[in-house]
Amino acid sequence: MAGPRHVGVIDIGKTNAKVAVVDLESEREIGVLTRANTVLAGPPYPHFDLEGHWAFICDALARLHAAHGIEAISVTTHGASAVLLDKDGNPAAPMLDYEHGGPDALAARYDAIRPEFAETGSPRLPMGLNLGAQLHWQLATDPGLLERTATVLTYPQYWGYLLTGVLANEATSLGCHTDLWAPFSDTWSSLVGRLGLADRMAPVRKAGDRLGSILPAIADRTGLPEGVPVACGIHDSNASLYPHLLRRNAPFSVVSTGTWVIVLAVGGGKADLDPARDTLINVDAFGSPVPSARFMGGREFEIICDGHGREWSDRDVTSVLNQGAMLLPAVDPRSGPFQGRRQRWTVPETGLSEGERFVALSCYLALMTRECLSIAGAAGPVVVEGPFARNPLYRRMLQAASGCPVVAEENSLTGTAIGAALLHASAEQHPGTAAGDTGSTSDADSGFADYASRWRDLIG
Repeated sequence: MAGPRHVGVIDIGKTNAKVAVVDLESEREIGVLTRANTVLAGPPYPHFDLEGHWAFICDALARLHAAHGIEAISVTTHGASAVLLDKDGNPAAPMLDYEHGGPDALAARYDAIRPEFAETGSPRLPMGLNLGAQLHWQLATDPGLLERTATVLTYPQYWGYLLTGVLANEATSLGCHTDLWAPFSDTWSSLVGRLGLADRMAPVRKAGDRLGSILPAIADRTGLPEGVPVACGIHDSNASLYPHLLRRNAPFSVVSTGTWVIVLAVGGGKADLDPARDTLINVDAFGSPVPSARFMGGREFEIICDGHGREWSDRDVTSVLNQGAMLLPAVDPRSGPFQGRRQRWTVPETGLSEGERFVALSCYLALMTRECLSIAGAAGPVVVEGPFARNPLYRRMLQAASGCPVVAEENSLTGTAIGAALLHASAEQHPGTAAGDTGSTSDADSGFADYASRWRDLIG
């Protein structure tokens, strides 16, 4: 095998932090350790536990290397995040939790300087979901921060810096509704200069570039051999997309599920991108713009499921379809294609059994996903990654509503880790172009299709 076989992947999601070992020969995770991504309350504001994560990462790398032997490292993280470093390479300020409402207090001032959607492909989002809004708020409320800041790093590349000592940024994270990147010109947006950060942005590298080798101190701490290579790293939704870019012919779309459900449409039809509906232009690992749409599906799932059962039967399915028991958007009105709407049930919620409730919720999530597919101009097979891939109700409804084959990638605990690991794959290890779809495909169902049509009529 020309390239490494066992790749350690640092995978920081909004809900959990993970370190996995991916076997590139089988494209499977062979070891995983996790830690809750608990937000620290402050001071000075809610922020991510970078120190705690780093201790966990080093310990996990040591344990997983002892068990499996790690030959290379890659990093993938959630978006809407960056770390500001001082001249000594330490955080100049805590990394703000993007769900903190602080930036909203300066929304009018920020809106006056942010670029248009046509320049960035980035919708205006609440709280700190636009990284530019975070930085604007932090700089405005901490007058000494600009002077303390020597370098701005996108989040995956911060971990790469700790591992290698090399400073870099990368376009998949910059293209994740940051307002900082112009995807059609492949360069910084005008906002960077307006924030006074033009000379503080680390150079942009490709996701698959070799960032460097682990530092001697990291080798000593983890037991990894010196010289272990570290890839530049990638935004998590684009990590899910990457294997499919290597092996599938367009058109197709990938639905990355987790805290966020993110639809990425490759080679589809005309996208109807409306920034008010949480649509955006992502940037893939090769630097190409990708029409996208999203909603906070994993968060909505947990909100509705809280304290309720998740078992269901065919009788529950029949009952939900026949009575038209529907959940209408939006459970989380802060994001997605139906922002500002409040959820409602078409039948009394208290009259639903636990199984019926779960069936209706699964249908709701699939129909929200179908809406995102339509907005992004998706065509061809729909590949579902992550937890929702293991929900047959979700898959059946998504296929019935979209009219496209739905393929579930169920082989991994998280599709992001496989994609991130493939950044290290040699040409011989890259999966070839698929002759057909792999994974399990859902069957069409007219009852689900009728339900989908009624749901769409109700939301207008």
